[in-house]
Amino acid sequence: MKILKGIWKWGKRLFLVLFVGQLIYIVLLKWVNPPITFTQIGSIVNGRGFHQQNRSAADISANARLAVIASEDQLFPDHNGFDWKSIQKAMEYNQKKPGRLRGASTISQQTAKNVFLWQGRSWLRKGLETYFTFMIEKIWGKKRILEVYLNVAETGNGIFGIEQASQSYFNKPAKDLTQYEAAAIAAVLPNPVKLNVKPMSPYVSSRARKIGQQMNFLKPDRDIQNLIR
Repeated sequence: MKILKGIWKWGKRLFLVLFVGQLIYIVLLKWVNPPITFTQIGSIVNGRGFHQQNRSAADISANARLAVIASEDQLFPDHNGFDWKSIQKAMEYNQKKPGRLRGASTISQQTAKNVFLWQGRSWLRKGLETYFTFMIEKIWGKKRILEVYLNVAETGNGIFGIEQASQSYFNKPAKDLTQYEAAAIAAVLPNPVKLNVKPMSPYVSSRARKIGQQMNFLKPDRDIQNLIR
């Protein structure tokens, strides 16, 4: 009985230490860029390499910020981290076609996953993703979430972040990306290991043009403007 009480006591202490530690880390990342992520470590282990250059929001083109919103999460300014309608549609689709899973992750959810968690599908990871998404929405805010996402998202095979992508594909800093260049990088985000900006496949080219059209549609929106300028 004493052994069980001792295990319970130390378990509670460990949980408290881990909880306080992760909370401090979340708060710290409001101003400091993540040193490395599980996805980036996985890229190194799998032999794809790891190339990244972090940039502040001021050194990232408004076109890049608008492109990922247009491509990944057009409701980003309006939701609280979760697009419940898209989640419901994805669940209904996955029930009908379990062999072809469809995701519905917002930029906030993708950022939480990329920064704090590992890739893969499990209820544990999804539960932790929900927690971290809620926390960064409350602590970081939309602009910081978008900035971190643009720095940690995989944008090519072993290429992470918008700056590294811009230098690798267009030989220019991210602050100088044109609308089409930004759209082309955003076009590979669903599967950056298989999709390429250069050489660009017809699929990526077509997707980039569609993203550009959506950028033109979204650009006048006041809430979008507050995030990208």
